[in-house]
Amino acid sequence: MLDYPALAALAEIIRRGSFEAAAAALNVTPSAVSQRIKGLEERMGQVLIHRGPPARGTATGLRLMQHLDQVRLLEDTLDAALRPASGPATLRLAVNADSLATWFPPAMAALPVLYDLVLDDQDHARDGLRQGQVSAAISSDPEPVPGCDVLPLGAMRYLALATPDFLARHFPGGVTEPALRAAPAVIFNHKDGLQSRWVQKATGKRLHLPGHLIPASEPFARAVELGLGWGMIPEAMAAPRLRPLLPDLPLDVPLYWHVQRAMVPALTPLTAAIRKRAAADLRP
Repeated sequence: MLDYPALAALAEIIRRGSFEAAAAALNVTPSAVSQRIKGLEERMGQVLIHRGPPARGTATGLRLMQHLDQVRLLEDTLDAALRPASGPATLRLAVNADSLATWFPPAMAALPVLYDLVLDDQDHARDGLRQGQVSAAISSDPEPVPGCDVLPLGAMRYLALATPDFLARHFPGGVTEPALRAAPAVIFNHKDGLQSRWVQKATGKRLHLPGHLIPASEPFARAVELGLGWGMIPEAMAAPRLRPLLPDLPLDVPLYWHVQRAMVPALTPLTAAIRKRAAADLRP
């Protein structure tokens, strides 16, 4: 049987980054938090917290935090008469930044929980599910993780965009392979393969692209608007002044909702809200 007060301490440390902040949240002393973690680590036979600063969970620590969150959420699905009143449960999800910046947030109102969102590229969001660190994920991969159900949501359309001045300066002869090798792109992070996929679609070749790394959706789009580079921007976020590099070559990225099977009943309202928003805002 797991020590749930110790798991609560573990979760607070990971989320707040220190033993002191966790103690304040739990209304206990830092010494009490330390004792809980020490006992839990001895019982598990491994380190659960990288002490930092900031304090961070190990892979096992993150899995235990996720287990606690799931237990609390499942308890919250019981009829209120069968359980004591308590604060809202925490739900940890992996969501790609562009969905969070566009269609996803309205669906979050479907569950009275505290959200702990893990931002990851849509091509890699399943990793958190496979590692047991999230309950559900938005991913571009249709292959289910063992123990999970998958629902198709539709496709997010991306456009390769730049300012008119940028196009005139870097692509005076059109969108050619040499021009793409030289023109700076705007890239979300090292996991972001959208620009490379579009270039391969346009040229038939895999090219190394020079570019700025800007890991946030709104600043990413703003950098393209300022003429720092060209980039793949969701259709819903495309500024009117931007122009496509190739007007007839969008990139549609299919998205899927992956849910741990044990959490399907508890997440039913959220799943319904996500499917409704996706039907309205994504491409079929």
